[in-house]
Formats: sequence, C-alpha cells, structure tokens
Amino acid sequence: MSHISYSELKIWAECPRKHKLLYVDKLKGFTGNEYTAFGSSIHALCENVIQDLIQESEYDDFFDEYFDRELGQLAETREELVEQMREQAKIITPQIMPSVKKYFDEFEVFSVEEKLYEKINDLKLDKNTFKGYIDLVIKTSDGKYHIIDWKSCSWGWDRDKRNSKLITYQLTLYKKFFCQKHNIDPKLVETHFALLKRTAKKDNVEIFRVTSGPRKMANATELLQKALINIDRKIYIKNRLSCKGCEFYKTEVCP
Repeated sequence: MSHISYSELKIWAECPRKHKLLYVDKLKGFTGNEYTAFGSSIHALCENVIQDLIQESEYDDFFDEYFDRELGQLAETREELVEQMREQAKIITPQIMPSVKKYFDEFEVFSVEEKLYEKINDLKLDKNTFKGYIDLVIKTSDGKYHIIDWKSCSWGWDRDKRNSKLITYQLTLYKKFFCQKHNIDPKLVETHFALLKRTAKKDNVEIFRVTSGPRKMANATELLQKALINIDRKIYIKNRLSCKGCEFYKTEVCP
C-alpha cells in the first residue's frame, strides 16, 4: 500500500477483517445517506464562510445547491428528513463565523482543506505515507497554529465520544504530520473539534480543544505502526465486538 488515511486506520482499529474487505478485496461498503450529504454540504459552506468567499445572504442558497447535488447521488432519500435538515442548516450557518471569532478572538486563516501526504518516518516499511485533509488551520496572535475539524452531529457529543481515542487520534495524527510537513514545533500547535449541531436548542456551533501532547502522539503513532505492520503481514482477525451495524455482518464474505 502506498498510503493510509485516518478513516482507513479507524476501520482497521475497529475490525481488521472489515479493513480487508474494503481496502484489499475492494468490496463496496457504506455509500452514504442524508446525514453524510448534510455533513459534506455544511463542511463546504464552512470552508467558504471562514474565507469570506460568500455573504451571509448567500448561505442558504449555497447550502441548498450543494445539498441537492449530494442528495442526487443517493439511491433514495426521506423527504421529511431532508426538509428538516434544510431548516437546521439555516440555524447553524449564521453561527459559524461568530462562534470562531468568539472562541479564538483575532486570527488569520493559514489553510483550508490542507492536504497531508507525509512519509511515515517512524516505521521501516517501504512506500508508506499518511494521507489526510485538514478542514481548517488558523493562526492566532500568540503565534500558535490551531487545527480544526468540523463535525456535524445531532444534539452534540457526550463525554465518552469527546474522549474517545479512535476519534481524537485523528487530530493527533493531523498535528503530527502537519508539524512534519511545515517543520513546526508541536508545542505551537493545538487541536480542536467544531461541532455543527442540527438538533441542539442553542449553541449550534461548539468548538472545544482536544489534548494532543507528546504521550498521546506517541500512542497514536503506535496504533498507526501496529496497523501498518499487521496489514503488511496480511493479518486480518475479525473483531466480533464490532459486528453490530457492520454492512458485511452475516453475509457471504463475513458469515
């Protein structure tokens, strides 16, 4: 394999057998639904809002047009849910820029959708790179860089999800390879999730910091190394604790 993304690493960590079916056997897995269409559309809007590429009066039209394109790629949609999501987007979008300004005060946009394609130097395997896209990087007046990942959700995240290793390691590895790419001291980089909450009664945009210090970075790197070694050795053990909700559960390829 020439590269690994965080989404691929996450699937391997959940179930190496599922990883094989998707990335080795190239079987078709989950292809999306109204929720992923909403997530892609609100992400695209955030990118344009944060760069001042569109005016607030254009937010609704931009979202609807993008959302319609995403929905058009689905086999079927639930119209009542779709209309609810359109209304929910109208509540979220005016809060995006004010929430970022309130949380960070003065800042400049360093990059949007920054591509990472960095050599994994910690592991002695040929042709291995980490691939990813950072939603947003801003730089504040204190000289620090802030990596931000937009996450759409319903009402928010509970404590377990906010502290989940498999979720937060995404930002940790983004930080690791962002620093490697730009030769930046990790002490100058902080990581954050920005929740875009569809059904929350208030604070529909919530930004919170995620720790990503040396110990956590070492642990995330260790997981990445373990995955690459096992993939290279073609070790694909089925994790039966992850069967619930898997699209391959009790099928011919994974009885």
